[in-house]
Amino acid sequence: MAFDSQTQNDAPAIPTIEAFKEARERENLPNHGIRVSVVGGGCSGYQYGLDFEEKGTEMDMVFDFDGVKVYCDPMSAPYLKGTIVDYVVGFQGAGFKFNNPNAVKTCGCGSSFSA
Repeated sequence: MAFDSQTQNDAPAIPTIEAFKEARERENLPNHGIRVSVVGGGCSGYQYGLDFEEKGTEMDMVFDFDGVKVYCDPMSAPYLKGTIVDYVVGFQGAGFKFNNPNAVKTCGCGSSFSA
């Protein structure tokens, strides 16, 4: 899933969207979207947030990827521009991975960065 505050031209990988849909169903939240955010903290200064959200705020940017609404607040948007969120499966488990071109440095945990 690619986040760009200007366009939605890059189609998300279906496995990522399917992973969101499956998680939403497991949590019994069939009408919720996903909030993607950046907050202060983590090993490198900023960390990513992924949470279920029933509906966004009037200030949110709203994307729709194959029926999954994705909400992003205006403070997080510049840090996420061009970021691709992938669902990866590896030897140590599965989860969402952020590939952020704005990250100058990332932490080994994969969920924090500096910009």
